[in-house]
Amino acid sequence: MPDLTNHPTMLAWAPRMLSVLRIMAGLLFLAHGTQKILGFPPMAGGAPLPDAMTLSWVAGVLELGLGALLVLGLLTRPAAFIASGEMAAAYFIGHAPRNFFPVLNGGDAAILYCFVFLYITFAGPGPWSLDALRRRSA
Repeated sequence: MPDLTNHPTMLAWAPRMLSVLRIMAGLLFLAHGTQKILGFPPMAGGAPLPDAMTLSWVAGVLELGLGALLVLGLLTRPAAFIASGEMAAAYFIGHAPRNFFPVLNGGDAAILYCFVFLYITFAGPGPWSLDALRRRSA
């Protein structure tokens, strides 16, 4: 099996794939916010939207706003940092009390989001972002 670690195609596409990861994670995060705040897509079983100023509502507002920022790649590092913290809190508040194991407590996605967003906090937005565009024009 050839070692593709330093292959020119891999090196050229690595930053672009960081942008793809950020955009896709942001879109999925945004969908959680639109579900909680806008009711789309509808909640499973026709569950009602959360009441304003409840923990679930605040989470939805964060997911909506931060998801949009992440998709656009605008203020990426602070948005990713806050989103990572929200997902850590979601895990420990909503999932960990149910069971120690994430596969049993339904917290897999929260943990994955937490660490993907933490990675993006340090790696940055990638080249396909408004942050990169702002840097180029400055």
